[in-house]
Amino acid sequence: MAKSIFGLNKTEINKRIKEGRGLGSKSDYKPWIYVHEVPSAGRAQRAYSHLTNRVHHVLSDIEFGVLLLLDHNPIVTDIREQFPLNLQDTLKIAKAYKLWHPTLNKTPQVMSSDYLVNTTSTSMPLFALQVKSSEDLNDPRTIEKLEIERRYWKSKEIPWFIITDKEIKKEMKSNIEWLYGVKGFFDDIDIESLSAEVVLMKSYFESNPDRKIIDILKEYDAAYQLKLGESLYIFRQLCAARLIEFNIEKRIHLMTAKEVHFMVRHQHKGLQHVAS
Repeated sequence: MAKSIFGLNKTEINKRIKEGRGLGSKSDYKPWIYVHEVPSAGRAQRAYSHLTNRVHHVLSDIEFGVLLLLDHNPIVTDIREQFPLNLQDTLKIAKAYKLWHPTLNKTPQVMSSDYLVNTTSTSMPLFALQVKSSEDLNDPRTIEKLEIERRYWKSKEIPWFIITDKEIKKEMKSNIEWLYGVKGFFDDIDIESLSAEVVLMKSYFESNPDRKIIDILKEYDAAYQLKLGESLYIFRQLCAARLIEFNIEKRIHLMTAKEVHFMVRHQHKGLQHVAS
């Protein structure tokens, strides 16, 4: 959910419901919140998932990290972010347990869980996640909202969990900061313009599977007469656009060429302008 003041009036809420926000699955799913609709205390961004074949809308670095973990988990089959909770149900829970319900100008707000996740697990085929900064857990109103959310999913007999920045490994944080360290750095990446780079760089990496990525990129600059560091910039763009995949839990600076996977053209057909 958003980490700053944000709200909708009744007309706007009804409009989103009519648009089918919160409905659909995989590539057809429409989140309740798009990044351009809400301010965020973190770095809101759009991130493409090869699992769902669509662009996901995440509101912070922590949410982005969790999305990457889910997207690379082999048992995960669908990821629905900014999933809206039924307003009448959350209002009933708030009233029954005397909990504060989000309201703006006397209009009750639709609450949302950061992720609703489908899996192939027989013991947990579906679960919900709320992603929070550990500092947020010191806010009494945040705690009351979380309690409403917890009781909501319990009533649906769906497991619900909270993930904070403390659960995100420092290696992942380092990689995210490296990829998205400057907001707007990768705005409007054009996948088509990078397609030729995917082919060239993929071939070069495959010829040097056991060498460190950083060392290869220095040599790549010289081989293709690029300015020093230019291939590193291109590599970052490809990673940010999800045209290169790697283990987000391992420091990318320590990886060898064989530890990254290049997405060839037919694998990313139609994917354009997906960066933050």
